[in-house]
Amino acid sequence: MSLENLQLDIKVFSKWDTKVEIRDPSLKKYISLMPVYLPHTGGRHEHRRFGKAKVPIVERLINQIMRPGRNKGKKHLAYNIVKLAFDIIYLKTGQNPIQVLVRAIENSAPREEVTRIMYGGIVYYVAVDVAPQRRIDLALRHIATGAKDSSFNNPKPIEEVLAEEIIAAANNDPKSFAIKRKEEIERIALSSR
Repeated sequence: MSLENLQLDIKVFSKWDTKVEIRDPSLKKYISLMPVYLPHTGGRHEHRRFGKAKVPIVERLINQIMRPGRNKGKKHLAYNIVKLAFDIIYLKTGQNPIQVLVRAIENSAPREEVTRIMYGGIVYYVAVDVAPQRRIDLALRHIATGAKDSSFNNPKPIEEVLAEEIIAAANNDPKSFAIKRKEEIERIALSSR
């Protein structure tokens, strides 16, 4: 077999294909769907401007699950949580979980938010457009926070709750924490235009 005929087919968690469609043109550049065997870059992106745009989107979700609290610094635990959540998403929807995650990020990324501007001691709140990089950051943070809050003091495991949160956000379901937060942020921005 020659090298030309040998084509590597790298899949995330050895199961999921990264050939998915991104509908939102502004997020296309910032959602990295680079196929990797193990989503663990070890912070190599850190000292480069917009470096996190090159980090695989699945790893960015894993890093958000690993937020301060119980799971702080436990990347292997976060890896297993996301891996199981992806299996649950596939069983519930029958779709590629990475496609469902991308759809969830597109739906739960706020387009407008509020910033504070001070003029001579008076504070004004002004509505501003959100940068695409920040939109993805906020969407991932809200998905992870929603899952963490729902599984706390709840017999349901976090893997199942994370899968439900991602599916709900992908379907634009108002029961999703991420969708609720997005609508709240946009409503506040609309009132302070």
